[in-house]
Amino acid sequence: MKFGKKYKAVRELVEKNKIYALEEACELVKKTSPVKFDATVDASFNLNVNPRMADQQIRGTINLPHGNGKTKKILAITNTKLEEAKEAGADFVGGVDMLEKIKNENWFGFDVIVATPEMMAELGKMGRLLGPRGLMPNPKTGTVAVDIGRAIEEIKRGKVEYRVDKDGNIHVSIARVSFETEKIVDNLRALCETIIKVRPASVKGTYVKNAVIHTTMGPSIKIAMPGR
Repeated sequence: MKFGKKYKAVRELVEKNKIYALEEACELVKKTSPVKFDATVDASFNLNVNPRMADQQIRGTINLPHGNGKTKKILAITNTKLEEAKEAGADFVGGVDMLEKIKNENWFGFDVIVATPEMMAELGKMGRLLGPRGLMPNPKTGTVAVDIGRAIEEIKRGKVEYRVDKDGNIHVSIARVSFETEKIVDNLRALCETIIKVRPASVKGTYVKNAVIHTTMGPSIKIAMPGR
């Protein structure tokens, strides 16, 4: 793979085999963005898990202390709490009419769907359309909720989802380069502690094989997990 001059320059700032403390890594990540825009800061973990086993399909949500700098467009699907969803800040609100819009117009002008339980039967019919895009609401991630207003508010405040892929990796956007270092540290520590907390009981030996943070198009910085 060929790298540009800017990438090569910032890569020189990172010691190849060094494992950085969270504070040092977060300070360094702000210096290693090779782009002019306010890049995203991502955290990535390679875990010793087998996602094909039911108890090792790690998935959940976390409320980052300072949000991640991204504003998600929310589609609320409900028949009973339309006004509540609007007041909570949903960008789009409706019932079957909105699902028909998705199906008939191939409309995906939103980032997440939040639904009340009575709508799941209708949403289930669209599993093949929504599932591959990661848009199907799920109680485990708080996107199926009786209290839809609270669910929407939490997402707007910075609630993010983490989910292990088929190769045992988890990728989460935790901040922007413009964030103060202390805020990036707080968000990263909260995520790391959550990843450790959800370790499946059936996993033996090393759990986190590798953990890094990096900016959009920037080099990876290895980090030491808290308490290790």
